[in-house]
Amino acid sequence: MRGRFGERGLALTALVGLLALAVVPLVALPAVRCEVFGAGCHRPPQEVRADPVSAPGRQLTPVQAATRGGYVALGDSYSSGVGAEATIGDNNPLERCHRTSKAYYNEVSKAFPFAKGTSFWACSGATTADVRNGRHGEPSQLGRLNADTSLVTLSVGGNDIGFSRVVAGCVVKLPWSRSCFRQGDDIAKKMSDLRRNLPELIGQIHARAPRARIILMGYPKAFSEVDGTGGDNLRVSEQQWLNARAYDLGQLIRASAAEADRRIAARHQQGSVEFVDSYSAFAGHEVGSRQPYMNGLTVNLSALEAEPRSYHPTVSGQHALAGLFIEQVKKGPGRPVS
Repeated sequence: MRGRFGERGLALTALVGLLALAVVPLVALPAVRCEVFGAGCHRPPQEVRADPVSAPGRQLTPVQAATRGGYVALGDSYSSGVGAEATIGDNNPLERCHRTSKAYYNEVSKAFPFAKGTSFWACSGATTADVRNGRHGEPSQLGRLNADTSLVTLSVGGNDIGFSRVVAGCVVKLPWSRSCFRQGDDIAKKMSDLRRNLPELIGQIHARAPRARIILMGYPKAFSEVDGTGGDNLRVSEQQWLNARAYDLGQLIRASAAEADRRIAARHQQGSVEFVDSYSAFAGHEVGSRQPYMNGLTVNLSALEAEPRSYHPTVSGQHALAGLFIEQVKKGPGRPVS
């Protein structure tokens, strides 16, 4: 070759070699061709990494499930904080729902980092109907919920059965009267109505907040069942009877919560319905004890009627209830939460 073409032949041979080195990889190796021309190749899609908390199908911890959205506190006076007034604002007569700074909501809302914030809409005197429709000119408590709500706390039912009037019927009576116990038939009828109305309300809450953990609270035992409790004219037998009615109400709420949660689990839906048993939360601190967690009878002498704070949790009582809710948020419903 060198003899025939001389130095020019050597140069031509080198050029052919260089062209081969450049072209062969493009033809034989698609990845190289991709990088040079940007076409004619199929790249595998990039892996998309989902948020570990919101990834579909991922099992969340109870706290993650409760805090991924917002927290909304609903319910009646046991949730609004009547009886746990600690500031001038807590006694504002224009605040007809009586939401106080020491209600359990305040501790629960600070115990966890809720991604969508917290809000407090419980209202004194609220029944299941009031939670749906609003009270004291305020809009529906249900309307405060949405798809971003991840935790709902709720106490309701006591006003449906007229528990404050029942207690008043036991306190305001002639000596040795049996009028306290004669209220039993009326309570039984109202409990029957509540057994229908409460599941309906729970279903409406879940429909508006389908990812939420819904935690319902029972009612604490108020009376120590000893003589001379707080000067409220209640005999031991009457205290026992009233405590039993609070227990019965708690069991109704427990059953309604359990049934609703079973339906959610059976349908493989998100969210849960849970129950906080507060019946024994004030043990040793009932009405008339040295350090009561429950207010005794307080009478407005000018109006000759019991004040709203009567037989409602004190500041210490609301603190005890907050502890129960915080514990339940951490513990969860006892089944996977997705």
